[in-house]
Formats: sequence, C-alpha cells, structure tokens
Amino acid sequence: MTAHLLVRLDARDRALMLRCAIPLAASRRARLAWVAVTHLGGTGPTVAAATVPWFQCCALHSASRLALTTLVASHLPVQVMKRTVVRARPAESGMPGAAVAEPDRFSFPSGHAAAAMSVALGYGVAFPLLALPLLLLALLVGFSRVRLGVHFPGDVLVGQAIALTTGGVVLLIG
Repeated sequence: MTAHLLVRLDARDRALMLRCAIPLAASRRARLAWVAVTHLGGTGPTVAAATVPWFQCCALHSASRLALTTLVASHLPVQVMKRTVVRARPAESGMPGAAVAEPDRFSFPSGHAAAAMSVALGYGVAFPLLALPLLLLALLVGFSRVRLGVHFPGDVLVGQAIALTTGGVVLLIG
C-alpha cells in the first residue's frame, strides 16, 4: 500500500511540475528573471545574507546569528536526505531539460528552497514587519526551482518544511 501511495504521489508531482515548468517559447527576459530569482537561494547569496549582518550591532547581529544557525541546521538534514533518497533530477527522469545548471545530481529535497526559507525565517522572526515579504521571496525561490525544471514540487515543499522545522527547533533551543 505504501509503494502504491508513493507511485501516485510521484505521478502527481511530475504532472504538477510539467504544468509549472517554463515553456520553451518563453522570452529570454522571463528566463533571466527566473534564473535571477533561483540564484537567491544559492550558497553564495544565502551565506552572505546570513553572515554579513553578523558584524553589525544588536538586532542585526542577533538576526544574523539566527539566520546562520537555521541555515546550517537545515543544510545537514537536506544533504543527508539527498544522499539517502537519491531521487534523480527531473531532466534525468524523462522530464524536459532544466533551464539552469543543476548543482548536483540529486533532486530531493531542494537545498535552494531550504536555504532561502531558513534565511527568511531567521530575519522574519527578528524583524516581524519583514516576515511576509521575506516569506514570499523564499516561496518564490522555491517555485523558481520547479519553474526552471531542476526540482519537482515535492522536493521544494520538503526542503521548505525542513527549514521551518529546523528553524522552530533553533528557536526553541534558544
């Protein structure tokens, strides 16, 4: 029964990805915009966003510490799951090719989605007025991974859930 459920979930994940993927006829401008959004969840931008304010005073330092701790804490389970589940990227499993370079060969869960959500959560908790825009940006980064064909929607949702869970644990611990 569990195998049947997983097969059905995989089929729905694939169908949703096909509906969300950027069409081949999309303009160059549209592709560049989605690539710019997706790179916000990459290693360089998320580490920079989490660490640069570290050297500031007071609230910025505390927010930076929370964002960096959540980023590191979420990255560990993401990498363990990627190497345990070893789900192939969409392009390697019969789906249309990716519109951006794939960082590695494993799709599940999305590291970009987890990283963007981790940083958004860290700063959103510290600065509640920024929480909604940061959350929306993190969701947009996750969607861009599906839009560009490098992740299935389920990969993104699980990456974001890992970030939210580890962020909650970090907040509880202190």
